[in-house]
Amino acid sequence: MAITKRAVVYSTPWFELLARNVDDDPNPYYALSLPDYVCVVALTADDQILLVRQFRPAVERRTLELPAGVVDKGESPEAAAARELIEETGYKADSLELLGQLNPDTGRLSNKQWCFFASGARPIGEFKPEAGIEVVKLPRTRLASLIKPGELDHALHLGCLMLASLKHGSALFNRDN
Repeated sequence: MAITKRAVVYSTPWFELLARNVDDDPNPYYALSLPDYVCVVALTADDQILLVRQFRPAVERRTLELPAGVVDKGESPEAAAARELIEETGYKADSLELLGQLNPDTGRLSNKQWCFFASGARPIGEFKPEAGIEVVKLPRTRLASLIKPGELDHALHLGCLMLASLKHGSALFNRDN
């Protein structure tokens, strides 16, 4: 199979709707082109995972998520991860390690999600969170207790946590209760 024709049929500052014809099929296949995402599993020196709680209009509720965001045009994924961690939590990491990249939705989205592990995260000092964002520090050992009942349910972020667990061992999810 091969793409025989590509066209942008709708464009906004946030995404483009693409029409792609496969082989000689006259009916286009539609997909969204979005900027790449970054997601950060940030661990502080005192063994806390940094999370953010914010209202998400798409799901019409407050969600609990990892620090994350989009890669700006001309920005590297690592620079975007460092920027998002500071912007959303007020923390800077001693190091950022690339865990891998994921395809958010191979059926509809053409972008990538870059997953990072940030160790030694520490406060930058003077920090005012973005409007509507609450920083949540959670003991690493309590992470699984939020995933099981669905409080932490962002699928892309769970994928990032899985990569972190595979790279750094299951200790990331060990429970203390």
